[in-house]
Amino acid sequence: MNAPVFDASGARVRDEALPDAVFGVEPNRSVMHQALVRQLANARQGTHSTQTRGEVSRTTKKWFRQKGTGNARHGSRRAPIFVGGGVAHGPKPRDYSLRMPKRMRRLALRSALSTKAAEDAVVLIEDFAAVGTKTKDMAALFDSICPGCTALVLLAPGDDVAERSLRNLAQVKYVRAGYLNVRDILGHDRVVMPLGALELVISHLGDGSGTTGPNGHVAEEV
Repeated sequence: MNAPVFDASGARVRDEALPDAVFGVEPNRSVMHQALVRQLANARQGTHSTQTRGEVSRTTKKWFRQKGTGNARHGSRRAPIFVGGGVAHGPKPRDYSLRMPKRMRRLALRSALSTKAAEDAVVLIEDFAAVGTKTKDMAALFDSICPGCTALVLLAPGDDVAERSLRNLAQVKYVRAGYLNVRDILGHDRVVMPLGALELVISHLGDGSGTTGPNGHVAEEV
């Protein structure tokens, strides 16, 4: 599996081989779906709250006398059927977070990256530092490498200049390579990364044959 490498001017200079252990696995759709559901659930604050009939502040006086009015019998103005009454079975604060084993999270990331690689949607940049600090130069680069599409940019540590150049591009989202996640991968047309970020992703998601550090991890719980 190969990916094109572009320079700062948007010219294709060569192809880079992508390791099959990260970009060439058989995509596991079930695990990707589970990882996406988990990520979306963990992003929920769970602070919603409604008042039950025992919590609303209303008088305890009976609506009207029990007999002789022709109306149905009612004893409380706090009942859910009345305006201003309590909410029946309404939401209360709760924790929506889900857990998922680390090996499954990494498999989901490999599956998502392999899906993008199979679609020729992985693009490499030699070095963002050569592009400069102006947003218009960065916009011109992305018009060359992925015109009319959305892009997820993975930044290596120290790419602060590129971060400032990318923040105003409407069709581009950037994250640090250490915070790679399934939602962002599947939610963009292309995955763009400099060679430094590619090395970091490979070191985190490699097959363990000398490429993954003992404490390497990807914080995909965003």
